[in-house]
Amino acid sequence: MLHSATPVLRTGDYPRAHRFYTHILGFECAEEAGDPVGFGIFRRDRARVFLEAYQGAEAPYHRWRAYFHVDGVEAVAASIVERGGILATEVTETEYGMLEFEIADPDGNVLCFGQDV
Repeated sequence: MLHSATPVLRTGDYPRAHRFYTHILGFECAEEAGDPVGFGIFRRDRARVFLEAYQGAEAPYHRWRAYFHVDGVEAVAASIVERGGILATEVTETEYGMLEFEIADPDGNVLCFGQDV
């Protein structure tokens, strides 16, 4: 069961984007990663957005364009495969406490589906 989707937005200036989402839009920065920091999870009420720094066309932290929060991630993956989908990654437990898999859409947008462990 899919229960929410989070956009993954790119920024060429992570500190500027961080200030905008927290000070102007009122989001809270829930988590950051990278050295230097270049990935953040921002929350406000029930909404989330992921921000990732990039240089040109390359995104050094993640390549996702959307993150789908699900229950039963393995069943979701199996249903996609049953419909003819080809997973880019198998369901894997991450170091940050999620079970995730990836699939690319026909235009190359990488979508990640994840569930809390």
